[in-house]
Amino acid sequence: MTEPVRRRGRPPRAQQDAGPGMRERILDVAREEFAERGYDKASVRGIAKAAGVDPALVHHYFGTKEQVFAASIEMVLAPALEAPAALVDGPLDGAGERMTRFFFGVWDAPATRAPLLAIVRSALNNEVAAGVFRGLVASQLLARIAQRLDLPEGEAELRASLAAAQLVGTAMLRYVIKVEPLASADLEWVIARIAPVVQVHLTGP
Repeated sequence: MTEPVRRRGRPPRAQQDAGPGMRERILDVAREEFAERGYDKASVRGIAKAAGVDPALVHHYFGTKEQVFAASIEMVLAPALEAPAALVDGPLDGAGERMTRFFFGVWDAPATRAPLLAIVRSALNNEVAAGVFRGLVASQLLARIAQRLDLPEGEAELRASLAAAQLVGTAMLRYVIKVEPLASADLEWVIARIAPVVQVHLTGP
């Protein structure tokens, strides 16, 4: 019996009905592929093969490789991107320490450090990946912080960006490039010195 012709770009019926956990499974595999190979060398076909599915199913759920990458980033960064609402709802005077403590807590946790390293390395080496990372952070993180600052729109966004630059730059030196003695310095020591600088960026003169 002749098999029915399947439209291009659509997964087989059995894979379309693979269940609600299939999307998360593909994302888990995609994150590992991006971590091991980087954005440039990872492919939708490779992700599909590692997940044991047809590439059409990956396209069905996510679309392009860029969209798969964005979804994998959001999956890892969701706690960090959702937390600022709670972090900055408190008094602005303590926002610098709350943000710094939370940010480095995420980086210092083994469960989130490896995925973050993979994401940052991909963003450093590929402009598409960097654009996805910037867009996600700018729209979901910096915008929330800027909204709390009682300043003109342009200045509020600039101050939030400077605060983020302080945190991201320090994390790069400590966790990615591993510059000593910062890389092995006590975390509380680092927080105590970075938090006041972040606070100045947000609320200083």
